[in-house]
Amino acid sequence: MPDQVTKLPAPDTLPDLLLTLVALSGEFPTNLVNSLPSTKAYRQKVIKRLKKQMLIYAYSQNGLRGLRLTADAKSLLSADRPERFASLFTGDTVTNAPKYSVPHRLRLHRMAEVLVTMHNAGVSVFPWEKTAVFQPSPPLGHTHITQPAYYSSREVKEVGPQSSIIRGSRSTGVLLSDGGIFIAYNTGPFQMKWEYKAEMRIKFLLQTEVCRQRLPAQFMDVGVDAVVFGTDMERLGALMGVGDGLSHNNFVLDGGFEHFYFFPGDHKGNALVRLLCNGELRVSLDTLLLSGLHPPNPGLPMENDGLEGDTPVLFGYLCDMPRLRRFDNALSIHEKDGIVICFDFQEEAYRRCLGPRIQLQCLDLEAVERSVFPSLEKK
Repeated sequence: MPDQVTKLPAPDTLPDLLLTLVALSGEFPTNLVNSLPSTKAYRQKVIKRLKKQMLIYAYSQNGLRGLRLTADAKSLLSADRPERFASLFTGDTVTNAPKYSVPHRLRLHRMAEVLVTMHNAGVSVFPWEKTAVFQPSPPLGHTHITQPAYYSSREVKEVGPQSSIIRGSRSTGVLLSDGGIFIAYNTGPFQMKWEYKAEMRIKFLLQTEVCRQRLPAQFMDVGVDAVVFGTDMERLGALMGVGDGLSHNNFVLDGGFEHFYFFPGDHKGNALVRLLCNGELRVSLDTLLLSGLHPPNPGLPMENDGLEGDTPVLFGYLCDMPRLRRFDNALSIHEKDGIVICFDFQEEAYRRCLGPRIQLQCLDLEAVERSVFPSLEKK
């Protein structure tokens, strides 16, 4: 028999985190629970308990399995923390009444995956824990993003009527940090079809609303870049136009974004998000890498972060796809060899995407995390 629900899970526990993520997502992919902290046994115990308490239920159709909140859970959350949850469960919103078609559910799953990756990387994802940037009225005073913050596409659309220009964008949200502004995408295990005009419109919206009007002191001179997540490094080839030649893949490399990063949607991607957001981490890592190299030469006809003898070296560990392609093309044009430094898990995909003039030197991700990354507890 189901337990009678009398109260919600205690704050700051795994059951509380899972309920919150399901509430924000509308539908939470069942397999994504494996990305949450704790052991497999305890995660399974939490799901079983929440189901028994009639707080969540599993919805499965067309091969997609997800977790949704029950009506009782929505009522309890709205009553207990109305400032956080009441607006999520009002009207015909996807968090209150999620759709049942495969495209709509896949969209919810892709957004949930990025939400969890950002959370696991130490980025603020909960609306009540971050600066309100995209409300209809611009923030007052000298608002500053002090902690990396991720805003879902639903939050971005709260900016007001001007959000209508980004209809059709594939973006899952926007990441703001001292490292810059990044439009986030998630191709999952599939090949993404881009809508060039829609993605340029969201870039324009951010340049106008964030850089010039809402946070000019912090972002006036900052460019808007992009990051795309995928299930694994196998997705990189399609994004860089390797192997299929489909024209819609040129979107990544056609100059719309000067920097366009690719991260796998797992622990490795969490580490890359931390590097992307934290300039001090990147400086620490770059300093270590430069210790065995000559300084970069800006006079060379290709971008470089250092030299090994006369050979240009590019730090490619962030998988900045346009930058990797520019380096590869320049080496080919000038018939010169080069070195790309990447993480070990990127090596195989890089070999498929880059030309024969590039030698790869690989970093051990776990060793870099131990020697360069501060622990999340010390942040």
